[in-house]
Amino acid sequence: MSGRRVLATSLAALLMPASLVIATEASSASDDTTVTTSARQAKQRVKLQALPQIVQQGKGEASANSAKAGITATIKPAKVGRPAQLQMKSGSKWRTVSKTRQNSKGRFEFAAKASKNGKAIDYRVVGLPYKGLGKVTSKSVSTQRWLSPSWTDEFSGSTLGAQWSHRATDYSPESLRACSKASPAAVKVSGGAVHLSVMKDPARSDKCVAKKDGRSTGRYAYRVNGHIGAEGHVSIKYGFAAARIKTHKRRGQHGGFWMQPAASVAGATNPKLTGAEIDVIEYFGDKHPQGGLTSFIYSKNSKGQDVKTGSWIKNPTSFLKNRRDGWSKNYHVFSVEWTPRMYIFRIDGKETWRTKVGVSGQPEFPILSLLASDYEISQLGGDSRLPQTMHVDWIRLWQA
Repeated sequence: MSGRRVLATSLAALLMPASLVIATEASSASDDTTVTTSARQAKQRVKLQALPQIVQQGKGEASANSAKAGITATIKPAKVGRPAQLQMKSGSKWRTVSKTRQNSKGRFEFAAKASKNGKAIDYRVVGLPYKGLGKVTSKSVSTQRWLSPSWTDEFSGSTLGAQWSHRATDYSPESLRACSKASPAAVKVSGGAVHLSVMKDPARSDKCVAKKDGRSTGRYAYRVNGHIGAEGHVSIKYGFAAARIKTHKRRGQHGGFWMQPAASVAGATNPKLTGAEIDVIEYFGDKHPQGGLTSFIYSKNSKGQDVKTGSWIKNPTSFLKNRRDGWSKNYHVFSVEWTPRMYIFRIDGKETWRTKVGVSGQPEFPILSLLASDYEISQLGGDSRLPQTMHVDWIRLWQA
């Protein structure tokens, strides 16, 4: 992959101590249009939103700059199946570049070029006549706002950048990893990607008793994990975080792209002050009966109790390109849009889930990992199936 390791239009802010990073409220470039159409004189409201470059499915590594922008629209009243066109402004004219239909959530989701000859592009959406509703055209929205990410790592070269450090490098029963720990041996940078593995610990020949719910599930080789984070170096408060990932294959470990608070207020319980753990995506293997993909938020309630919000992503195959696609076969971009009011999770620009629970008000730093927890080790089917590897092509943050 070409390109420098770190592109930073706001690098000075991002590389200062995370506790000093300050941001304002986030909202994507968007516009609303309310139009009274001729068909039965029904009022229609159109909201159009330009997202960053968070769409890039494919087999091999690629430049983050070549990813497509997400464009999402809603038209109310919603009519599932209604056709719509995405139009790009070219000079004084509008040209149709994509078509889709309104989904069950009431949204139209497109992927489109973010720029042309280095300049932003204006888009609009045209809702076509459908079941009593007349044609409606939105105001235009520009891709300008998200053209310059705050921080990018495309993992060029053969070593990790200085922003990254190895996390949890000790065996930790209290973290349900008595049989595994992080190690630089499980992290490799090559071919324009970082490769995070679960592999046998080369320093140990003895066996570990893996346990689930306090009961032994067998004796297995000790493992080392790929587990890196940018704590103390890179963080954002509100905006977008995205990573292009090709997952590992087998169960027995889980890959993750997640964020943790870089700062918090002691004794507080409100996530605005304590922050939250944002699990943008976790993957538990190709053969998982529930599809393998999850997104979670870990936060506190007003009583200081732990709150876990999220679930398995429903119908995950609907986010694949076709039947030949797969999470361990091809790269996909997993992202979160984080505002002061909610989180919105997406795969290649298509929304999977949103929540207003546990919204962090603190700077958060990114983490990439492939971890083997004690409770899942037995699901691998034996130590001979190691190593397992998750590949990350690039990671990007857009500060609001």
